[in-house]
Amino acid sequence: MSLQDKYREVTDLASELGITNLQVREQDNVLYIDGTAESAADKEKLWNAYNKIDPEFRSADVVMNIDVTQHVSREYTVEIGDSLSKIGKAYGVSWQDIFEANKDIISNPDLIQPGWKLKIPTV
Repeated sequence: MSLQDKYREVTDLASELGITNLQVREQDNVLYIDGTAESAADKEKLWNAYNKIDPEFRSADVVMNIDVTQHVSREYTVEIGDSLSKIGKAYGVSWQDIFEANKDIISNPDLIQPGWKLKIPTV
């Protein structure tokens, strides 16, 4: 069984999700999947599909390079008592999407600081 056959569910899902610039190639017993997802949630769906086939990612036979392009609609300044969940609820997006859009300044999603300016992605 080729790696493309083994991971067909992942590559089919990538197509269904509309991953742009999708490239799938097999080289030296490794399957490379590259492209750009519209949201962090779509990228997560691909990793979840991969995890179903190879729990705990033990085979080490896939390299997934999926970038995320989210449209930023506005900026929010963190206030005392805020959390990513609270901010996400106010803007109708998940805390994970806010975290993904701000990885350049947030290293731990549970520790955000008043005064930080966060990008709020569109839904």
